[in-house]
Amino acid sequence: MAAFDNGSHTRTHFSFLLALPVLLVAFAAHAQQAPEYVPGEIIVKLKGSSKTLKSQAFIGKAVSEKSMSLKGSWSGLNMHHFKLTSDAEMQQALNDLKNDPDVEYAEPNYILRSPGKAGGEQATSLAEARSAAGASSVVGAFAQTGAPIELSDAWNNLSGNGSAVIVAVIDTGVDYNHEIFRDSGAIWTNPGEIPGNGIDDDGNGFVDDVRGWNFVAGSNDPMDDDNHGTHVAGIVLGTTQDLLRYPMQPAKIRIMPLKFLDANGIGTTSDAVKCIYYAVNNGARVLNNSWGGGGYSKSLLDAVAFAYSRRVIFVAAAGNSSLNNDVSPTYPASYPVPGVISVAATTDVDSFASYSNYGATSVHMGSPGTSIWSSLPNQQYGRSSGTSMATPFVSGLAALMLRENSNLSAYQVKDLIFAGSEKIPSLENRTITKGRLNAYHSVLAAKSAVGSGEQPSYTAAARAPASEEEMAGGCGLVKALVDDASGPSGPHRNVAFFGLLLLLAAPILVAYSLRQKTGKSRRRYPRYQISSQVKLSVGGRELTGHVNSISLGGLQLATDSADPDSWLENGGVVTMVIKSPDGREEIQVGGKVVWSEEKKRYGVAFEGADSSVLNSIGRWTAGLLKAS
Repeated sequence: MAAFDNGSHTRTHFSFLLALPVLLVAFAAHAQQAPEYVPGEIIVKLKGSSKTLKSQAFIGKAVSEKSMSLKGSWSGLNMHHFKLTSDAEMQQALNDLKNDPDVEYAEPNYILRSPGKAGGEQATSLAEARSAAGASSVVGAFAQTGAPIELSDAWNNLSGNGSAVIVAVIDTGVDYNHEIFRDSGAIWTNPGEIPGNGIDDDGNGFVDDVRGWNFVAGSNDPMDDDNHGTHVAGIVLGTTQDLLRYPMQPAKIRIMPLKFLDANGIGTTSDAVKCIYYAVNNGARVLNNSWGGGGYSKSLLDAVAFAYSRRVIFVAAAGNSSLNNDVSPTYPASYPVPGVISVAATTDVDSFASYSNYGATSVHMGSPGTSIWSSLPNQQYGRSSGTSMATPFVSGLAALMLRENSNLSAYQVKDLIFAGSEKIPSLENRTITKGRLNAYHSVLAAKSAVGSGEQPSYTAAARAPASEEEMAGGCGLVKALVDDASGPSGPHRNVAFFGLLLLLAAPILVAYSLRQKTGKSRRRYPRYQISSQVKLSVGGRELTGHVNSISLGGLQLATDSADPDSWLENGGVVTMVIKSPDGREEIQVGGKVVWSEEKKRYGVAFEGADSSVLNSIGRWTAGLLKAS
């Protein structure tokens, strides 16, 4: 819900009571999906440059006075990863940091997961797979999926002189000794590193990172111990060449193994962010992300935006929960960065996969994800299903397109993939493009496109959710109950708590419906029509806007207010001077710029308004008309 109140009204008490069971289930589902975090760990981004004395002083103060230990830093973004002495201090630390003038944001270190596999089949050897396909010497055969994505035709139209594009597989690691990677030379090797000498030869902060990095163990061995990453990497490679051909041909791309998910498919936001920065800084042009979960993370969004700023494609799995991502966002697939491609799963016959998430305004396209044949650790092969399997088809295709035209930007590659996709009925109302990828069309489009490298600008702060409630994906009432139970969207949930939540929520909702029947608004504060001027101080600049409604919780800005996007600088935190309707009085109050999707306009939610400010607003609104 937007902080400045744009609610709707139910029509009757009876209809609300009919909907009550559904709402209770939805509230419980929201609580169950509350994001988990690593106990006692916080990610903090400071304002300005990490090289300033103020930033260095903050870190010193955090360590010496706040009992926070520094686990790592991304100095280029002035972002830091801290560990508290106790998880019990988490909420207080977050509150303190939020009010620190040197802090841009602070958030828990959320837990992320691979979406798993929606189904699998018994592992086989390559010889058995070749025998079953009857393709041991057939050039151009493709056995990974029967979906009509025209990969063989795309291969036949590749040029012979394209340079290998690096695809980072950010996952559970990769079995880099597997025969398909070993025999094709597909695994990326760091040209600036001398193996085994115990020295960081290229000065990138990682010792002997010859073939990527293991961020779980903090080592240079990104070996897969879960199967997931090796299966994903095999699909990426298989999208670029025939894995059943013998002898295997030299790889047209390079796969950079980056491990941040452990043997159980569980990882953290901090390690995901490290993977993204490592990949981009070491030359990857495509990032495959067959994982998700956790809450809306500003630090992860910053990392995705960083990749986009370097013209890197970010391909992400839409998820395997049969959910509508328009309503229940899945991150990182739902981040609105222009370089992100969110991928749903389809079948061999172009049906929509029943397990796949979808979203007419949030999931971009479909890709084969059902019963996909690929590599498994220890020289094995097998079939698995999931959006995890659909995503690497798009990543491999993006790499082929960049191989043909290295001057394409991330946004251009995305646009050409969408333009080349094939419209299928099962994706109508389920994806933005309504299309399933077509490799042949997209490769041809890339070959003939003019690679300008240009792409739309993007600022992460300008696209942030309107409020903390929206970040959590639901209503503030439920969020407050959940947070009180176990800290900031914490992991400690149980069935007894869900039952208590329903018992608490039921009388509140019934009382709410009675208020609706009597015509009383559900808004926390009534809004009143007002025509007044507001001056906003943002990052040392003074901007002017116009107010068309106001309440004790915040104000709504008129659509003719100038340059609203500039208000979102500095994370949308502003100081306002508001004039009374008669122009005789002014008040000063801090706030946070928010966006109302329903009203299609900006507002400002008051933060820390004292009693004198609220008393003044109360006097102003005494003679004003209520806003609809």
